[in-house]
Amino acid sequence: VAISINEKADFVLISGDLFNTSVPSIDTIKFAVKELKKLKDTEIPVYLIAGSHDFSPSGKTMLDVLEEAELFTNVCKGEIKEEQLELQFTQDPKTGAKITGMLGKKGMLDNKYYERLKRENLEKESGFKIFMFHTALTELKTPELARMESAPVSMLPSGFDYYAGGHVHIVKEANLEGYKNVVYPGPTYPNSFSELEKLKDGSMYIYEDGRLKQIELKVAEVESIDIDADHKIPEVVVSEITDKINKDLTEKIVLIRVKGTLETGKVSDVNFKRIMELAYENGARFVMKNTNALQTKEYEEVKVLANSTEEAEQLVLKEHLGQVTALSMDPEEEKELISKLMVTLNTEKQEGEKTADFEERIISNMEKIFQ
Repeated sequence: VAISINEKADFVLISGDLFNTSVPSIDTIKFAVKELKKLKDTEIPVYLIAGSHDFSPSGKTMLDVLEEAELFTNVCKGEIKEEQLELQFTQDPKTGAKITGMLGKKGMLDNKYYERLKRENLEKESGFKIFMFHTALTELKTPELARMESAPVSMLPSGFDYYAGGHVHIVKEANLEGYKNVVYPGPTYPNSFSELEKLKDGSMYIYEDGRLKQIELKVAEVESIDIDADHKIPEVVVSEITDKINKDLTEKIVLIRVKGTLETGKVSDVNFKRIMELAYENGARFVMKNTNALQTKEYEEVKVLANSTEEAEQLVLKEHLGQVTALSMDPEEEKELISKLMVTLNTEKQEGEKTADFEERIISNMEKIFQ
């Protein structure tokens, strides 16, 4: 927000997942409102689409409340005509830019919307055009996202001047045939161990007169510690980590990755509690450890084949499709049903909501899915 104001941006684009849930906590909402109001007070409009985390099966999200307060404009607007989805443009009053986009849903369920999307009108529209999307594009996937479900860029309407992408936490820009300035800006700040390890900082993009500029968003310095535990006893591993963290770590995020096979003992014999206490004593802002690749001779290695919880859920779901014969559905229908149920059952209790009301809301949303 501060950078956008300092750069005198004409407007700001948020391609989904402003929040991590459709109904965030009061503190999160207060913070978001405070920051968005700074843009409003500086007369910098914000254009937004809902992401896979913002989306709610009930159709009711906190985004609706903030849009009603005129803190941003949701540009995913359209209607169904003759079984086709016709999206409408939102025109920025200052620049004349025409903006539209598609919301994101978990499990690539937004593909259903793209299948019905009427592209001709969007592609024929004259003027400077921006398309916002919240999905993984096959052509831009990085090696670590190889197993993530994706769709080809051809599912997007062609001929736009800028494509603002969300959902996948990678920093990527590309010009593809019929699609120029396709941009994934990355997360505003990495939100997992692997992202902090690889990206270090958050990121955003500025577009000006056809030129793209990536801006790094540094929140805290990241200190990565990588330990090979092969043929070592737990005490030696602890000693090696202690040597690396026994220094000034003021306001740093400390990542401790330990891999390999211990010579003796169990993983639990590595005293991570004391290690983390020492890191905090030396001023660390936050400490994370990763022992997924740490094992002992007594146990078999367990391989994690997914980069995120969401991806793991989708892989498990895909593996078990068709096993519940009572559903009498084709695999795609079954996948869509189960994905909707997973999203609904993952709904969080709202601030001040009674347990009985919360349960009734969940049951009501479940009934809508089975109608």
